[in-house]
Amino acid sequence: MEIGVTSFADLAAGISPARRLRELVEEIELADAVGLDVFGVGEHHRPDFAVSAPAVALAGAATRTRRIRLTSAVTVLSTDDPVRVLEQFATLDGLSDGRAEIIAGRGSFTESYPLFGDALDDYDELFAEKLELLLAARASERVTWSGSGRHRAALTDAGVYPRPLQDPLPVWIGVGGSPQSVARAGLLGLPLVIAIIGGEPARFAPFAELYREALRRGGHDAEQAQIAINSHAHVAPDAQQAADELFPAYAAMMNRIGRERGWPPLVRQQFEAGRTPRGHLFVGDPQQVADKIVAQHELFGHTRFLAHMGMGGLAHDQVLRAIELLGTEVAPRVREALAVAA
Repeated sequence: MEIGVTSFADLAAGISPARRLRELVEEIELADAVGLDVFGVGEHHRPDFAVSAPAVALAGAATRTRRIRLTSAVTVLSTDDPVRVLEQFATLDGLSDGRAEIIAGRGSFTESYPLFGDALDDYDELFAEKLELLLAARASERVTWSGSGRHRAALTDAGVYPRPLQDPLPVWIGVGGSPQSVARAGLLGLPLVIAIIGGEPARFAPFAELYREALRRGGHDAEQAQIAINSHAHVAPDAQQAADELFPAYAAMMNRIGRERGWPPLVRQQFEAGRTPRGHLFVGDPQQVADKIVAQHELFGHTRFLAHMGMGGLAHDQVLRAIELLGTEVAPRVREALAVAA
């Protein structure tokens, strides 16, 4: 199993975006140094997150890392131009010597839609059409394509440059709770990322089977299915320390977003319920987190686990320690346990 980290580069009070971006690059460098497999950076267009251009942020780490794969998490494809996305990540692929990936999604925030002149009423149509063009640009140097005509001009024998070093450049589909998105990924034969940020992960297990069935219906090998699970995480030497460090920042983030969306305030009891073996939070000491990843593997049979870290602007030194523990203690235990089970 590949194990990695994702980050939205959350901003804490008194921390400038410039400083947070430099910290983010340090976090990616450390993840590479401790042997983690992938680092993903999210795209947002709001004041509480530092990154609106994941390819640019990842490029800042590309020449300072050697092995770790670098991915968006996610690229909000619905409100971006697919040709520019391909070109940007092809550039990142060259800078990183073939380590770039894209996780394409529709986004759980909506700020980019009015910002870039797109209508939320077209939420699904935008993504489907732009994904089609992204895959066409990935597949061929010269692209002839026409969509609905509502969202983008047609292309006739248009060249798309530079070309990615990898052929093909990996494109994953990121999903939250939409079965339709899961099925689409499978039918297209694209790897799948399932974000689980609440509730019991067992509720999402049917998504894995739906995805494998869609792979089969699309004529793809379901035995080669690539599934990633993305969950909120924090690791510390002591389990109580991990919980006590994360809760204030995590609650502040969830409650800030909750006020926008009409959620009730998050209380410590709910947070602790998420930390239990059947909960969605990977917050604890290295053994607890490793055990939970292994147990979840029985549900999903996934090939990649992505620990989403630094929520709510958690202190940089605490994030660095969590990344180090994930790479040096959690990942080896997970791999050993899965090797024995195999």
